[in-house]
Amino acid sequence: MSTSKYFPARLNDKRRRCSKAQVKEILDKIKSDGRKLLFEDEVKRLLALNGIAVTPCEVAHNEDQAVQLAAKFGYPSVLKVRSVFYTHKSDCGGVKLNLPDENGVRMAFREIRAAVAEQEPEACITVQPMAGAGTEVIIGVTTDNHFGKVIMFGLGGVFTEIFEDVTFRLIPITRKDAFEMLESVKGSMLLEGYRGKPPADRESLVEALLKVSKLVEDNEEIKELDLNPVVVYENGLLVLDGRGTLS
Repeated sequence: MSTSKYFPARLNDKRRRCSKAQVKEILDKIKSDGRKLLFEDEVKRLLALNGIAVTPCEVAHNEDQAVQLAAKFGYPSVLKVRSVFYTHKSDCGGVKLNLPDENGVRMAFREIRAAVAEQEPEACITVQPMAGAGTEVIIGVTTDNHFGKVIMFGLGGVFTEIFEDVTFRLIPITRKDAFEMLESVKGSMLLEGYRGKPPADRESLVEALLKVSKLVEDNEEIKELDLNPVVVYENGLLVLDGRGTLS
């Protein structure tokens, strides 16, 4: 799968200054709303402003808007609940994948609204395109009481959930740190390709780790980030989901 259409243009000095101002605007808006939680679309905007490729993700307030966005991005589509009450979206039936057409989007919108009706009957729904399969990894940030900001990397799926196969480094990290993180996890061989799968683009992973580190270093109020999954292809990667919190 080609990810070129999802990559922001290279950030020159002028764009970098503009991006920093836009990042501040997003974070200030969240704080003015009285929230600490960053929604998926907000996390993806922060990442894209820092040169990290993400699947486009926009908010639908009603069924017709969801259909319009799905048509804009192209089918198949993905719908997810956008709510402060349901941060683990899949656990409450708040995620619908691989929706093939308008009827599928309309049905999924209604089903998600019904699933969260008890807490938030008018919940907004995010719409995005379905991405191709690749090697799934996780990138995260947490704040340790003693050490401060820490960045995490791990292989996706059972490697994180069951084997806890993850590695950590203090922020800020160097390029050498980022490469060492890729090699430190027990499942690192999966990045080399297996059972006919092409090797994962390690350079794009290193760049993503460096850019996440820099984003958090420059914006101290970002307490946590959870980018899961990040799908790595033979050329490039895409962040498919994410959430975060402010201190």
